[in-house]
Amino acid sequence: MPMFLNDPLYTMAYAYEQIQAGEEPWVELGDFMNEWFVYSVERRAELVAEAPDLPEKPTSEEYRWACFIAASVEYLCQTYAIPCPSWVHEKSYQLEEPWYDVIYLHDDARARLERTTPEPFKRRNIFCGDRVYLDKNEVLSRPA
Repeated sequence: MPMFLNDPLYTMAYAYEQIQAGEEPWVELGDFMNEWFVYSVERRAELVAEAPDLPEKPTSEEYRWACFIAASVEYLCQTYAIPCPSWVHEKSYQLEEPWYDVIYLHDDARARLERTTPEPFKRRNIFCGDRVYLDKNEVLSRPA
């Protein structure tokens, strides 16, 4: 459930709206993750149902984050057995150039990201590794 009963859901579309408004993308995605993993577990399909509102002429940054969000939604739906919304599969959510979201990346780190990145991201030319959406509660509850 949301943090407070009357709070609106912190959807992926809302996170994208905040990113477009100039907010830090990883903070917005972190807020979405709190909603996904803690506050609205039973409403996950609603959290990802709406596509990001991509401007008619997005900046390269806005476009990259929209593609990242599409990959994220596909990945999360696959991982948590949630029906994947159709907007995720639109061909417009595909980067032409690889994106690592890191300025200085050594060849060994690049190879590790390429090897470990989940398929929904790889297919869109986004390389982020396999730890981008870890549920901290699951990680903390694993036996040592």
